[in-house]
Amino acid sequence: MTLKELKSFITWANFLKVLIAFISILVFYIAYKIIKKIIGKKAKEKLKPHNAMLVNKVITYAFYIVIVMYILGLFGISLKAVWGAAGIAGVAVGFAAQTSISNLISGLFVLGERALQVGDYISVAGESGVVDSVGLLSVKIHTLDNQMVRIPNSTIINSNLMNYNSYSKRRCVFEIPISYETDLTKALNAIKKVPALCPTVLTEPEPTVYYDGFGDAVNLKLAVWMERTDLIQTKNDVYINVIKVCQEDGVEIPYTHFDIRILDDKKSDAKVSAKKSAGKTKTGAGKTLKK
Repeated sequence: MTLKELKSFITWANFLKVLIAFISILVFYIAYKIIKKIIGKKAKEKLKPHNAMLVNKVITYAFYIVIVMYILGLFGISLKAVWGAAGIAGVAVGFAAQTSISNLISGLFVLGERALQVGDYISVAGESGVVDSVGLLSVKIHTLDNQMVRIPNSTIINSNLMNYNSYSKRRCVFEIPISYETDLTKALNAIKKVPALCPTVLTEPEPTVYYDGFGDAVNLKLAVWMERTDLIQTKNDVYINVIKVCQEDGVEIPYTHFDIRILDDKKSDAKVSAKKSAGKTKTGAGKTLKK
């Protein structure tokens, strides 16, 4: 652009358009902030964190789209041409950023499916943690040792997702080995006492005790239900009371034993020296025979 063309562009009409655009954008921005704050507050009160965050993102994206379309229209730019150019650019960008596009599309499915929400404890692709945010490209979680992990949305869509917060109740199965020398009926009745000794174990659904195969010991399993928040306490109570009941009722839980023998170093050294001497004598005898 030459200096003459630049001067012809700088006119009062164009200056007025820029001023109007600036004032309009400022007004839109103030209105956007007020609307976002009001709707965001109502959404947090009436919706779940995941849905409230989704509403917040929709308002933000809608604001940017309106601003861009308004500015283009203000300067007389045809939106049809923009959409055509956007289509061509979209194809080019699509080939260059296939992974990002895949994550973006997957993000729409993640947000729409609502399989996870902010605050849920999830496990996916070998990573486990509490969900901090659900975005269009990725989900961010923090692990139990407080490390942030970013999981691409395409990974979530293409992998098995385990959400530990979806239901209020959980079941936990404990494997208890029983010695073959033990009376199995006696062992079964002893383990049946355990759920009643654990305050966090639910009576409905009813706990189950059953034998499940043979191995180094007879495999006995105890399945109990608890509230999701009582998982750790329930595990501690069950293990403590299993040992307690087995000791009281004389039920043997087998474990691996090791026999250790300590060798006398002096005797060992003497044996090694004797072997070396015998070897030398045999070698000498062999040489004499050759001569």
